[in-house]
Amino acid sequence: MFNSLSDRLTATFKNLRGKGRLTEADVDATVREIRRALLDADVAVSVVREFTGRVRERALGAEVSGALNPSQQIVKIVNEELVEILGGETRRIRLAKTGPTIIMLAGLQGAGKTTLAGKLSKWLKSQGHSPMLVACDLQRPNAVTQLQVVGQRAGVPVFAPHPGATSTELDHPAGDPVAVARAGVDEARQKLHDVVIVDTAGRLGVDAEMMEQARQIRRAIVPNEVLFVVDSMIGQDAVNTALAFDEGVNFTGIVLSKLDGDARGGAALSVASITGKPVMFASTGEGVDDFELFHPDRMASRILDMGDVLTLIEQAEKSWDKDEAARMAKKFADQEDFTLDDFLAQMQQIRNMGSMKKMLMMMPGAQNIRQQLEQFDEREIDRVEAIVRSMTPHERVAPKIINGSRRARIAKGSGMHVSDVNGLLERFAQAQKMMKKMAAGGGMPGMPGMPGMGGGGPRKGAKNAPKKKARSGNPAKAAQELREAEARRANAGNALPTGASFGQQGADFDPSQLNLPKGFDKFLGGSK
Repeated sequence: MFNSLSDRLTATFKNLRGKGRLTEADVDATVREIRRALLDADVAVSVVREFTGRVRERALGAEVSGALNPSQQIVKIVNEELVEILGGETRRIRLAKTGPTIIMLAGLQGAGKTTLAGKLSKWLKSQGHSPMLVACDLQRPNAVTQLQVVGQRAGVPVFAPHPGATSTELDHPAGDPVAVARAGVDEARQKLHDVVIVDTAGRLGVDAEMMEQARQIRRAIVPNEVLFVVDSMIGQDAVNTALAFDEGVNFTGIVLSKLDGDARGGAALSVASITGKPVMFASTGEGVDDFELFHPDRMASRILDMGDVLTLIEQAEKSWDKDEAARMAKKFADQEDFTLDDFLAQMQQIRNMGSMKKMLMMMPGAQNIRQQLEQFDEREIDRVEAIVRSMTPHERVAPKIINGSRRARIAKGSGMHVSDVNGLLERFAQAQKMMKKMAAGGGMPGMPGMPGMGGGGPRKGAKNAPKKKARSGNPAKAAQELREAEARRANAGNALPTGASFGQQGADFDPSQLNLPKGFDKFLGGSK
């Protein structure tokens, strides 16, 4: 969404590097480029004027003139001002003290309200709530059916006493949405649902009839939150629409839909600043799980190409298989060989986290390799799985026995070419070396010693490297050695963080230690 803006701002800041002192002309030139970048991104003119004014005032002040690195100080100022216009702090749903929390969705037709209702319900369900959807959009053809389908995908019940309009009944009365909303809240209260999400009707444009209906629903159910759903791709018109809805229903928060699109993204930077209402959620894809809490500071970091490692860690923690991580930690402690089965399991762990492109775009400096990331084929993990599953169990643990005839058989069984099998085995050999290096405490290539991994242990070729101790022939002594080895293994397992094989460190993770190895995209599989 913010690729163009991010590229322009990154290029602007590059011009400041290496300057020990910034003149007023340097500041003016930088502010001018920032202004052009924001205007090209469809940010409202009034927001741009206010933003650049604050940046210029601060850049000419003492905090920059007295800084050791003025260019970094300028970036810091721009980051702080971006956070401010995006809402400042993360805003969460205000839950009702008694009874169900009522959330009303409002917005234009096509903004994605119905789909977002399912995403929001799925997210709330993952937070331990028991949500229910209420179908009050009785005017758009098949809107009720769509909400029922979305609710089924999210695993959330839908209250829909009226079928709503269909494509053959456009001229017939579609029922009373106010009565449906009121009955839906009563139903949720009786069935002990703690959250009610009311999906309302929209129009292709703001009109008096739609706004009056929204007002009546608001008065009837008295919602705790009224969320205005805005299409992130509509540009400057998002501001006018937001102001109209704010005047009509007095919404309490904003939800940005279609944030994964290729539009310029000016709506996200304009709506919150002009209305004074916080952006609370963002829809980042078509799947029911492509939904996240909006963090202004993290979004500002993404725009400035500083990454969003915290969100990346949160996604990893939600999807990471703890049992699989414990098994890999045990293999590290025992210094067992990393097999193709392990390689496949780790690839599947990464796939469970979501889109590889989205994850890698959250890394600091990802804009520099955006072209390679856009060419990355998400189906590569499926190809890896097909090739590995075409191998025999023995071949997976001893890939060195895979000769030419075996490679031809594996390629035929997986529907791939022999060159694909060769490429996978080469990448696996690199991964195997990497895992051995990590198990020995050397860290990943291109990365410092991993926390909890011993960092800087003996390397290949180092003198006095410890050798594996032979087990005693005395049964009693051998049993004692075995108990001691088990104790060492348990201690090593406790020292290893969950998911250590891919550097996911949970609460102890230090983003400053993260540095993508050179050729990382080739290790992941490259592009077809």
